Amino acid sequence: MHPIRIAPSLLAADFAHLAEEVRSVETAGADWLHLDVMDGHFVPNLTFGPVVVQAIKGCATKPLDVHLMITDPWRYADAFLDAGADLLTFHVEVEGNGDAVALLEHVRRRGRKAGLSVQPDTPVERLRPYLDHLDLVLVMSVFAGFGGQKFMPEVLSKPAELRRLGYLGEVSMDGGIAAGTVAQSAGAGTNVFVAGTAVFGADDRAARIAELRRLATAAR
Repeated sequence: MHPIRIAPSLLAADFAHLAEEVRSVETAGADWLHLDVMDGHFVPNLTFGPVVVQAIKGCATKPLDVHLMITDPWRYADAFLDAGADLLTFHVEVEGNGDAVALLEHVRRRGRKAGLSVQPDTPVERLRPYLDHLDLVLVMSVFAGFGGQKFMPEVLSKPAELRRLGYLGEVSMDGGIAAGTVAQSAGAGTNVFVAGTAVFGADDRAARIAELRRLATAAR
């Protein structure tokens, strides 16, 4: 059984004080730091590129969980790996744009963890050809693109479906994760919880991360 991991999403951080925000959530007990990279094409939003990831790597002590919400991860994967991504995840919905297995194995050969993500309306069956090449599956519990969306409980069947297909790696869930939804997610088989506003919007971030961890642990 994989450990419970709380991964605050820096999309909800104060970008004017990013180094301080990183130190704050690391001190508060974060296990990973989740970075959402958006290209304005795969999703209708733009965030940041490798230069920002490199800057965060320079002040972070926890692994960087980089989520590429982009159409062409083949073109940009090495730039993000060079910048310091410890885990690199891209979307199965772009699989027709290149050789997904080759990219996953390239990430692994570089000594990093490789992941695929699925949108809420994408069946887990789409992941079947890639399961032996994955360290992480990221289940989106909102549609990728913007933070602060409401959790979609209809995705809760996906972790169990992954296990039935024989997947043994880590399962992450991203979108609307908070005190009221983390137990449902954990009970469904998730072990990595990406939480943005729930953590960065809390007055006491250490207490919030501890609460999420406690609820997740009890639920499984």
